[in-house]
Amino acid sequence: MPIDESCRPAITTLLVDNNTLFRHGVRMLLVAHGITVVGEASNGRDAVRLATELRPDVVVMDTDMPIMDGIEATALIAALADAPAVLVLGTVESSAALDAILAGARGLLLKDSDGEQIAAGVRLAAAGQSALSPSVAGTLVTRMRQLETARRAHAPKRAEAGLTAREHDVLRLVAAGRDNPGIGQELYISSSTVKHHVASILDKLEVHNRVQAAVEAVRIGLA
Repeated sequence: MPIDESCRPAITTLLVDNNTLFRHGVRMLLVAHGITVVGEASNGRDAVRLATELRPDVVVMDTDMPIMDGIEATALIAALADAPAVLVLGTVESSAALDAILAGARGLLLKDSDGEQIAAGVRLAAAGQSALSPSVAGTLVTRMRQLETARRAHAPKRAEAGLTAREHDVLRLVAAGRDNPGIGQELYISSSTVKHHVASILDKLEVHNRVQAAVEAVRIGLA
């Protein structure tokens, strides 16, 4: 039975996948959880166009598609003014998942996630938070570390990016998966102050979201 989500603010989504049946299934799951689907696309080019026209809160994105893949589409959508969040539905075996995160995706969930997990991921993305399947996190971090090994040997560490001592503390807790209230409680600062520190950290590290910041924390030895 559909879940009563009437007390939640309305969230709008754009579904992007070249498999019509899969899109239909995801649409049914989201609608059952009170999330509105305002459009669908079967390739990245149409996804960018519809994201620009419809301005959904979240774009639920596949990576492997014709005409334009989800990685390029994610990068273009992330560059829009007031860009919607991009939530990738993929597989842990796909290297495209890594590229999508680097391109600016807010998070990654597995395609076999249940309806509650996908709906929760959409809500997190809409709220500006990162959604990442637990089974994906370790693999994703490992791949990103491997990808950067050569570059890290020849470039200054991001620790030299000018992070303050407090920002190092906040970044360490971001990497541990804490949300803003949890970080504030541990560091005895307000959630709004945490939010300010996180925004500064993302800017200094030149990353798009908390997932990428967590990977940077691993690189510089904070996690």
